[in-house]
Amino acid sequence: MSAYEEGREYDIVFAGGGTAACVAAGRLAQADPSLSILIIERGRNNLDNPLVRVPGLYCANFIPATQTAIFYQAESEPSLNGVARTFSTGGVLGGGSSINAMMYSRAQAIDFDSFNTEGWDSKTLIEFAKKLETSHLPDVDDAVHGSSGPINISNGPHAPKGPQEDFLAAAKTFGFPEIGDLQDFKSNGGFTRLPKYISLDGTRQDAAHRYVHPLRADGKHPNFHLLVESRVRRVLFEGDRAVGVEYEPEPTFMTELPGTKRDVRSVKARKQVVVSAGVLGTPSILERSGVGKRALLDQLSIPVVSDLPGVGEEYQDHHFLLPSYKTSLGPEETLDRIFSGRRDYPTALKEKDPTLGWNGIDVAGKLRMTEEEATALGPQFKAAWTKDFAHVPSKPVMLMGLINFYVGDHKLLQHGAADKEYATLASYTPYPYSRGSIHITSADCLVGPKLITGFLADKDDIDLKMSMWAYKKGRDIYRRTNAFAGELQDGHPTFREGSRAALAQGPLKEGGYATVEERMAIPAVEYDEEDDGAIEEFIRNRVTSTWHGLGTCKMAPREKGGVVDKDLNVYGTKGLKCADLSIIPENVGSNTNNMALIVGEKAADIIGKELGIKV
Repeated sequence: MSAYEEGREYDIVFAGGGTAACVAAGRLAQADPSLSILIIERGRNNLDNPLVRVPGLYCANFIPATQTAIFYQAESEPSLNGVARTFSTGGVLGGGSSINAMMYSRAQAIDFDSFNTEGWDSKTLIEFAKKLETSHLPDVDDAVHGSSGPINISNGPHAPKGPQEDFLAAAKTFGFPEIGDLQDFKSNGGFTRLPKYISLDGTRQDAAHRYVHPLRADGKHPNFHLLVESRVRRVLFEGDRAVGVEYEPEPTFMTELPGTKRDVRSVKARKQVVVSAGVLGTPSILERSGVGKRALLDQLSIPVVSDLPGVGEEYQDHHFLLPSYKTSLGPEETLDRIFSGRRDYPTALKEKDPTLGWNGIDVAGKLRMTEEEATALGPQFKAAWTKDFAHVPSKPVMLMGLINFYVGDHKLLQHGAADKEYATLASYTPYPYSRGSIHITSADCLVGPKLITGFLADKDDIDLKMSMWAYKKGRDIYRRTNAFAGELQDGHPTFREGSRAALAQGPLKEGGYATVEERMAIPAVEYDEEDDGAIEEFIRNRVTSTWHGLGTCKMAPREKGGVVDKDLNVYGTKGLKCADLSIIPENVGSNTNNMALIVGEKAADIIGKELGIKV
């Protein structure tokens, strides 16, 4: 296996080893083994790490003690009732693809076209989406799904049918049909049985294990190198040309206390530096390198290489809510016994428990509201609906995912509730109107940046109203399932005593529903103005990141706040590109892992053509 060689110059250096970097580097190394490539990753190598490879353990990557995620502390913001959020991102080789929920979710074709950038249109990017995958799904259109890519897409070895049938039947009573393939770039307005980035044998399909590790182990790619546990400080320039990067050991993984002098090193890049440290990491590397808003760089005494005010701006993310429900599901129909500790990890692994090959998420939706529902949300919302949604039938207003476990710390559940089975009906806003920012506060890479999420800060409360609609709709749907056994206070607003919207403490009909008519007999919850106030308070206090951030180094004309051009070149520099979700200029109606994979494939194609290599 090839290893990093101190003092060697490389053709291409990737500053960051996230999803897109692994894809792009792997494709380039495979296309031309003589090309010398180095990936520098802040986190550890993910090779054969069970927290990465075993789907059923993935929530362990988000606990505070994890060594596979990076945590960012956001500012206190009025729109969030002054509650400062802590956001996590991938902090291991493979980035988010190594720790995410593995939901196979793809953008709409209209999303790609909204980028308004040559070579990044739907016709082009759909081909890259096909190229990256091998679909093991029945009854899907081969015209939009791949059959020979590195990433396997399947339903995995464990996907209990009962909860799926139950939920889909409940959703149908509210006019949301089951859609066979919701990931065909156009379907919308219903729920689907959700495939996963999991192989048929139950292994996560992360970018590092699918694009990087096989090449580094086959003995045919001696020039493909990896340097982990190393934080990139800045890009090195000669004039306006990027010629390498400066880095130092990541303190998180140092076994000895560092001395007063830090071990700062550098590596040269003969042809290209590609910054790929993610939506929250890439802006900081650029700013420390002298690429960013002049006023900020001057304030921090950083010499300006390129005055780009767009760096670190336009942060956007899907606003995430996680209402939780008590259920009558069986132990093998949720992951609660794994996450609560009732099922011992080592024993489950030894016994090859099939639930460990599962992510607990088998149903997801892309939803639209009716014209009447949009009108009921007020004139400002109706104007936004008419302008951005009404005439675009493939554009969802809300994304939902049925999670078959309690998303939270089971130890905090009271009165023996940790021994039960739960469900969480997540909702997240695909096209938020709010924008935030992230900027460095020091030239020192160990000093954290200033992150303003901007969540729910849009002046007309469009994001808030979409989340309120989704909370109510999702609650009504889940109350019509046979699995419903009450609502957890922890995951819902606090309604006043006597409210008609009060939480149910148990099932609404003992024995469940035998017919559609019985489900429809359960009325929708009624809310008054005070109840709406409680929902708003709940959302402002609890809304959080879906780990779907993008846009902080967007691909757009320089005069419109752009940071990179269509070929991912950073304006005002030579030999420097960005390749990760930070370059995506407009949001997408899906989870973002597929978008990151596409960025990696597209980046490899761009760089390969520039070097005369067929990728």
